[in-house]
Amino acid sequence: MSVSWSGQGLPPAAAERLASAGGSGTWTSALSTGEFAAIRSVGFEPVGQVMGSAVFHIGRSGRYWGYHDCQYPGARYSYAFGSRTGAPVALSGGGSPSQALVGVFDEARRTALGRMSAECRALGGDGVVAAALTMAPFIGQANCLEFKVIGTAVRARGNHHVEQPFTSHLDGQGFAKLIGAGWVPVELLVGMSIGVRHDDYRTASQTFSWSNIEVSGWSDLVHAVRSDARQQLRAQSSRRGGDGVIMADSELRVWAESCLRSGSSDQEDHVAEATMIGTSVARFHVREEPPRTLSVMPLGDRGVRLRKRLATVASSPYADRAEYRRLVQEISELND
Repeated sequence: MSVSWSGQGLPPAAAERLASAGGSGTWTSALSTGEFAAIRSVGFEPVGQVMGSAVFHIGRSGRYWGYHDCQYPGARYSYAFGSRTGAPVALSGGGSPSQALVGVFDEARRTALGRMSAECRALGGDGVVAAALTMAPFIGQANCLEFKVIGTAVRARGNHHVEQPFTSHLDGQGFAKLIGAGWVPVELLVGMSIGVRHDDYRTASQTFSWSNIEVSGWSDLVHAVRSDARQQLRAQSSRRGGDGVIMADSELRVWAESCLRSGSSDQEDHVAEATMIGTSVARFHVREEPPRTLSVMPLGDRGVRLRKRLATVASSPYADRAEYRRLVQEISELND
């Protein structure tokens, strides 16, 4: 019998699965033997495998003709009369129509990650390691994508636990090395950027050249989207208090589309989509113990020790005359 679900909290199937796992007293994970040993060596225990998923419909909408608008006024002219100064890159991070599409992808990923974190909390975990995030077409339904993330929930030994579980792509050994070096994972992040650039007069002339030459417009396109994706990662990390980001993976897709602004099938735009995945990390500080005072107790008579030292110095052919005079001075002060 199916159970209705409002979309908040754990899906009914997930709640049933976690309840069954909790009642059995056993846990499951995708950890290798080495990863399991590494996690335990830094004071953590696995509590179960957790996952989160979300299926989103991606429709075409936005300003002008859709997400992939080059925003180049010169696109309505032919190559011969196009601007020779170069078309700009319409970047999602700069407010182009593709910004709405990036926002949908970001919401879908955050939804999947939030459900995985909810499962982690339900198991009493403090965080998730070895989290793998995938995005794939939903079978049998056009314009639908499934966002899925799966990992292993872990819990710190002891009585102190966190309210907001961390999420990380790091495997067991990587997590143990991070903790041992004085750092903790904060959150699994995804930075994404979409850029669109019109194939203008300069681009056309460079691609049809008989010489070995850089296609500067396409170089600008891929550089812009990669830089914007990195900027998205940094911005997300700072919002959660991260000090840095450890990269997991990066991907770049480039394809051509007919330019809708030109009104001609002869002119094209190139679209680049950069995706970067990483984990934000933060340094933790352990309170230092105050230095303990060392008590020094004199052993034996000081005068006896000084006279023995003086006799040793006086009998040595390599004696330091300054030390000899110092010892004599100290002995005379004791006798006064």
